[in-house]
Amino acid sequence: MSTEAPAARVSPDRRTRRLRMIRTVALLVGVVVPSLVLRELIGSRFGRGPLADLAALAVPMAATAWLAPYASYRRRDALLWLVGPGIYVFTVIAWRVALAPYRDWSPRPEEKPRLRWSRDPEHAGTWYLAEPSSDAGHTSLR
Repeated sequence: MSTEAPAARVSPDRRTRRLRMIRTVALLVGVVVPSLVLRELIGSRFGRGPLADLAALAVPMAATAWLAPYASYRRRDALLWLVGPGIYVFTVIAWRVALAPYRDWSPRPEEKPRLRWSRDPEHAGTWYLAEPSSDAGHTSLR
């Protein structure tokens, strides 16, 4: 009998979670870094003031408004960047979009006709986006 322990394998669930975390962090970095660069460029040209601060919010607000329909949020939630909790809302949106087109949260009532319950064993317990949102105005993230 062998006394060696079998090699530890990463379960598919942990792999999926790790990949989702990497995608979420990439989305956050891809939005926050250009925002900070834009703020520095405008700050060096026109001085540090409200113009530089508002320009820094333009990139994350646009990204939030664009991705919000895919994460069961409304486009107007991008305005939360102006009062503070915008980074939290965008983090939740990025976490949800990282799993697209599957959804592990309950859909809003107006979204239910577009969604189907996933029968795929790998994505059991999730919703699947059957058709893109009509209010999104752009292609789906499939």
